[in-house]
Amino acid sequence: MQKIKKQSDIYKESWFTTVSKDFKRNRTIYLLLIPVLLYYIMFHYAPMYGSVIAFQNFKPQKGILGSDFVGLMHFKNFFNSPFFGRVLLNTLRISFSSIIFGFPAPILLALLLNELKFPRFAKVVQNITYMPHFISLVVICSLIREFTLDTGVINYILGFFGFEATSLLNFPQYFTTVYVASGIWQEIGWGSIIYLAALSGLDPALYEAATIDGANRFDQMLHVTLPGILPTIVIMLILKLGQVLSVGYEKIILLYNDNTMSVADVISTYVYAKGLLDLDWSFSSAVGLFNSIINFLFLNVANFISKKTSEYSLW
Repeated sequence: MQKIKKQSDIYKESWFTTVSKDFKRNRTIYLLLIPVLLYYIMFHYAPMYGSVIAFQNFKPQKGILGSDFVGLMHFKNFFNSPFFGRVLLNTLRISFSSIIFGFPAPILLALLLNELKFPRFAKVVQNITYMPHFISLVVICSLIREFTLDTGVINYILGFFGFEATSLLNFPQYFTTVYVASGIWQEIGWGSIIYLAALSGLDPALYEAATIDGANRFDQMLHVTLPGILPTIVIMLILKLGQVLSVGYEKIILLYNDNTMSVADVISTYVYAKGLLDLDWSFSSAVGLFNSIINFLFLNVANFISKKTSEYSLW
């Protein structure tokens, strides 16, 4: 027992010594880490305490500690609500449509930019595609509304192909298409940055070897470029799947109307309406907590599948 204890003490001392030496050696990096830790503690971990009201009949005058505990009542009310099926299906439809059509778009743009022979032209294209990301969402949605009017530029273009001019945002069947397409336009350039960074790290010798073997540009992209950035693609896809139910309410609220409410109302807009408009904080907290749990499960399932089917995973 004394030998085991001594070995344990030695291990603790060596671990403490290693950490101390590393802190002294990289003290600047640790200092830079402090604001990041404070941010996550203050805005991500501390607010978790507020999720307790999802299990209470929260009254502001009583506070969290004084409000009555009701258990899973708010969750049951949400599952039995006539809006449950609608908001869940709308959220899944919009989210998976964004993943199917929006996720590959930055990858394709990065691959195309990587194949350009004129660096100056590539920089111009990058700057143009980056711009929409930095424009206010209110301005973006105002532009989308103008573009999709029956007299807007989109209908003007569609008129050349024989389509009838219609105000697209007034028809439920077009809402998801407009939402996803505008999201691609807004984020395709910004999303391509991480893939361009991954492409810049590929070894040029791989391309030289492929050229010697007789591979053309398309073969090089297929057998060298794509496998080289595959780990980045997998990680980004896992993170994207972890946000399946996190369709933001801001853009939805700025775009939908009474005609498209049936296909545009998602979980986040439902939480906004119940929490801020109806002042039902406990119910909205329960819905938000349900949303977070499902996202957490999606993230773990996606990571588990990726780990089993390939060598790439978050953990």
